[in-house]
Amino acid sequence: MSDESILTINAGSSSIKFALFGMAGKIDRIGLPGTNLTFRETKQDKQGSCAMEGMDEVAATEFLIHWLEKNTPFSSVSAIGHRIVHGMRHSRPMRLTPDLLAELHRISSYDPDHLPREIHLVEAFGLRYPTLPQVACFDTAFHTDMPNVAKLLPIPRRFHAKGIQRYGFHGLSYAFLMEELARVGGAEASLGRVILAHLGSGASLAAVHKGKSVDTSMGFTPTSGLPMGTRPGDLDPGVAWYLMRDGNLTPEQFNHLINHECGLLGVSETSSDLRDLLESQTTDVRAAEAVELFCYQTRKWIGAFAAALGGLDTLVFSGGIGENSAEIRRRICEGLGFLGIELEGTRNVAANPLISSDVSRVAVRVLRTDEEQMIAREVCRFLEESANQ
Repeated sequence: MSDESILTINAGSSSIKFALFGMAGKIDRIGLPGTNLTFRETKQDKQGSCAMEGMDEVAATEFLIHWLEKNTPFSSVSAIGHRIVHGMRHSRPMRLTPDLLAELHRISSYDPDHLPREIHLVEAFGLRYPTLPQVACFDTAFHTDMPNVAKLLPIPRRFHAKGIQRYGFHGLSYAFLMEELARVGGAEASLGRVILAHLGSGASLAAVHKGKSVDTSMGFTPTSGLPMGTRPGDLDPGVAWYLMRDGNLTPEQFNHLINHECGLLGVSETSSDLRDLLESQTTDVRAAEAVELFCYQTRKWIGAFAAALGGLDTLVFSGGIGENSAEIRRRICEGLGFLGIELEGTRNVAANPLISSDVSRVAVRVLRTDEEQMIAREVCRFLEESANQ
């Protein structure tokens, strides 16, 4: 049995998740499941994750590399797979070459909260292990086959020529969920009309038909679509102009505002965590309004995507909120009976894989996503294809 492994790196705006997966026979997670480095004032979290206390990007990366070399069988790593949030129009995993890195540097302003850190990690591992293959797995790739009408932004064509369009994100999660749906629901379910709801601190939905993305709520950047923990979702462009003109915000200040001060945090003025808001909603009207806004907007997107699909066969909840909050699932689905959605209360509270009632025309499922697993699968396929060329 081979002891070769794939290291997956999933860098977010406030944490770096990583895992080791064996390559023999099937891709299995080894080492510490769910390990991640978080930018928090803690030494160690409840899952055994190592935290980068007050570290900047460079120090955090060095800490990660040293930690891996000390605590994992790093010598067995055959390749490193990186989640790259923005991949422009790339539709498949790619070897991280100098040319690709130059392209990512060029578009880093598209997503300043993710891309610079992801690029830095790639370059740091490249300096330490120059012969170790590194593979980019793009979070936008799942949506590259969307119809053109779903990609177009209603702005002058000259900007579209520069790559300004709707791309969509959370693609690694959606790709994993579609494979899971095929496993638990069969090929017929995965080829039907599906809405995937990845609901976490970053939240989006995707409409999928015959296994292909038809539309998604996030667009040019991950700030659009649903209101999220600290991001506003869709925002009237006039608000940006007003805040920069009358609020005297610089572009940098506006970018910080829409990535770190809006969404649930902005409305509640207390927390970006939906768990906190659910606990305080009976005594704090701001918390109650933030929860209701999140559920209302999600429900509205489900209705819109059902129209885009011409009907609905399966609704999937995933992500930290979608997987763990029965109340949020219930409140989102309330009023969607006209689409054929009906939950069964006991199943929903238990977060069963199937939470719809026996008479529901739409199968409503709760599926746990695993972006790191999907990165490992994509890297393994990439290495096999490369070896066969």
